[in-house]
Amino acid sequence: MERKRLGRSDLMVSTACLGTMTFGEQNTELDAHAQLDYAVERGINFIDTAEMYPVMGRAETQGSTERFIGTWLQKRGRRDDLVIASKIAGPNANMAWIRGASHDLDAANVRAAVETSLQRLQTDYIDLYQVHWPSRNVPIFGSNSFNPKRERDSVPIEETLGALGELVKAGKIRHIGVSNESPWGVCEYVKQSETQGLPRIATIQNLYNLTARAFETTLLDEVCFREDVSLLAYSPLAFGQLTAKYIDDPKAHGRLTIFPPNWSPRYVRPEVLAATRDYAALARANGLSPAQMALAWCYSRWFVGSTIIGATNLAQLKENIDAAEIVLSREVTDAIDAIHARITNPGQ
Repeated sequence: MERKRLGRSDLMVSTACLGTMTFGEQNTELDAHAQLDYAVERGINFIDTAEMYPVMGRAETQGSTERFIGTWLQKRGRRDDLVIASKIAGPNANMAWIRGASHDLDAANVRAAVETSLQRLQTDYIDLYQVHWPSRNVPIFGSNSFNPKRERDSVPIEETLGALGELVKAGKIRHIGVSNESPWGVCEYVKQSETQGLPRIATIQNLYNLTARAFETTLLDEVCFREDVSLLAYSPLAFGQLTAKYIDDPKAHGRLTIFPPNWSPRYVRPEVLAATRDYAALARANGLSPAQMALAWCYSRWFVGSTIIGATNLAQLKENIDAAEIVLSREVTDAIDAIHARITNPGQ
């Protein structure tokens, strides 16, 4: 599998990254180890997790994903063959079980989060440590407009970055990244790193799929391209919606049916369903499954450092990885753009 460099770091990662947020909720430890084994066998060297996983977040399961990866790392060995990424959760009043009700991105919380992740992962270092979402008021997770009335006290980026810098010096993390960030946030991280002599972000892990392409205009131009910040595309199948399984059978087993319907409402918007029908029809007319086309398109985007794929079984994982070998024709990509022009970013 092709490998790309992340930002200005020395991290060389596979085109596909194994996402693990189902481990501990929809997947058992045995399932998780089987997926990890298969992914590595297929050439994936990049594994993404987070302290808050699995999803949906619950006090009873929080941290299970990292623990499952940790037991697999101990069993497998050869830690240096892999790039392990994890994330610190930003403030969220509904997740008081993560480092207490006042968890945030201040220095004490950053240190505590890294230490506990290292323990669960059973490793001495994390290759890429990311801020899962900002401390400040910013529209994310389906909210697309900034609202000044929601301003709140927040931890300055300089403090978060300084704490991460100390952990880089200590050898506990190698490189850093952000997630669910805005253009302003990326610019501020870069500015603080340059003016304060602190580590530079290598990556941004943001939503990117056929129904959510805002990254192409809001972040790529003049920000990530010019500042050498690589995109780690998450939710490339829009929580499974772009597989068209829910279009074919609204009661199909998956995240959008087993979890509360208000958990991720953006993926069930009427416009998302309409776009999914069109993308699925295009894929099938060209001898592809909807999932294959959606992933092949994402893998091929020149600015994507790695695409984070997730699965609940090995058959799904195989299809997701196999899509990296598919080259879409110009006719198909032009047709994709035509659908996008008609139904623009409904899942953003």
